[in-house]
Amino acid sequence: MQKQSAWRFRSSSVGLIKVEPNNEDYSMNNGDFENSSSTDLLPFGKSEEKTQLFLKEIFEILLKYISKSFDRKSKILDFHHPHQLLEGIEGFSLNINGEAESLEQILVDCRDTLKYGVKTGHPRFFNQLSSGLDVVSLAADWVTSTANTNMFTFEIAPVFILMEDVIIKRMINIIGWENGDGIFSPGGSINNLYSVMLARHKVMPDVKHNGLRGFQQLVMFQSKQAHYSNKRPAAILGIGLNNCIDIDVDERGHMKPGDLELKILQSKLEGKVPFYVTATAGTTVRGAFDEIIKISEVCKKYGIWLHVDAAWGGAVMMSQKHRHLVAGIEMSDSLTWNPHKMVGVVLQCSMLLTKHKGLLESCNNMRADYLFQQDKHYDITYDTGDKTIQCGRHVDVFKLWLSWRAKGDKGFCHHVERCIDLARYLVRKIKKTPGFQLVFQEPEYSNVCFWYYPPSIRNICDETIKNEKLGKVAPIIKSRMMERGSIMIGYQPLGSKVNFFRCVISNYAVNYDDIDFMVGEIERLGHDIEM
Repeated sequence: MQKQSAWRFRSSSVGLIKVEPNNEDYSMNNGDFENSSSTDLLPFGKSEEKTQLFLKEIFEILLKYISKSFDRKSKILDFHHPHQLLEGIEGFSLNINGEAESLEQILVDCRDTLKYGVKTGHPRFFNQLSSGLDVVSLAADWVTSTANTNMFTFEIAPVFILMEDVIIKRMINIIGWENGDGIFSPGGSINNLYSVMLARHKVMPDVKHNGLRGFQQLVMFQSKQAHYSNKRPAAILGIGLNNCIDIDVDERGHMKPGDLELKILQSKLEGKVPFYVTATAGTTVRGAFDEIIKISEVCKKYGIWLHVDAAWGGAVMMSQKHRHLVAGIEMSDSLTWNPHKMVGVVLQCSMLLTKHKGLLESCNNMRADYLFQQDKHYDITYDTGDKTIQCGRHVDVFKLWLSWRAKGDKGFCHHVERCIDLARYLVRKIKKTPGFQLVFQEPEYSNVCFWYYPPSIRNICDETIKNEKLGKVAPIIKSRMMERGSIMIGYQPLGSKVNFFRCVISNYAVNYDDIDFMVGEIERLGHDIEM
């Protein structure tokens, strides 16, 4: 009598599937993950085959997620409140109980983690400045994670160190500096901190060793609509937020050079030392570009360091059509740029560039002789770790390097110009659609800010009451967006302007139909709002 075979279950990209033990698919198996643990994988276990099969399952999960990210029929998110996720949903638990789980559970955890997250690569995700899912830079990120090395010395990251040098030199050339230096770091906020450190070191180098006591009070300046990270260095470095002065902006959101000069002179009369100005190329909300040439003239007149926060707008350097927005950028002393924003490199990829070669190392070096030995057998100028405030530093350059190799200058240029063209289309769409109103006319970049007026408030005559009600509309629609999972757009107030939507287009997957869908979806989600 033939013995009846027992059915087993194995993991797959679609969940658990039933297989027979003698089934070839099972015998090549996925390692019987239900009865396996991490100790069965390399380097603990000796099964290279099981390790490969486990990673193939992970790869299937990732491929399915990538496919869903580009599928417009797929939801952007399956929204749950924090307490629901913490309590556990459909078997998905965030708890760490101290026990080792099976590889089957680890695969389930990977699927569920992606399931309950946000698909930021979805063509209808307009919520942040960084969006999209670039497959080439994603592949680069997998490569760097596999290499699992550190960016402090040539001896352990020879290729990546040289790539960083190549990219920095290319960017220095694109900016228009004759010479310079740079570093990749964990985001624009850190790079803005670096720039303030460099400026202070240049004007007061003794602070590095002796501290601030006994020195005159430093003062720094930025526009009222600059990113908040431009103020944070004042708190971190002991300069003080009260010595971080906001400069007025004009009706286009540009810093007023006249007000900058006035406040510089006021600070000098108070016996303080104005040493640093931030000009923004692409403000976070409006996408406005400060007039770098006029600001640089003021800075040059008073011997002040000019930093350009181009984290968002720096990508226009790749487009001859739009490069005029950063005219004069070569007059800056330093610059922040985040390729993980407009040109679509996956998070994170951010660099600080300066035209003052050697200043990064002079400012930050600690000469740790257990790491930066001076008698190595190779050119130690490539041991770049002593230029940074970090020791351990992630490899971020490869994502940009590989994307640039794959797309070329023209590919980056087309990305930027396409996103700005789509923003112009949205502006035209809003102007001719009843119930929608632009907050700022004719945006410079791909930020489009607008209000939606539900029918219930369109005919209110009292502007005060109307504005009060209007300010509640965007949060209500946003909550409905997230519950439905159909689209995501950010909102915020700005000065006296009540809550409005800020649509940011930086994802190359977006098309004109997505813009039409967005406008229609806001109408569908908001038309019944009663105030």
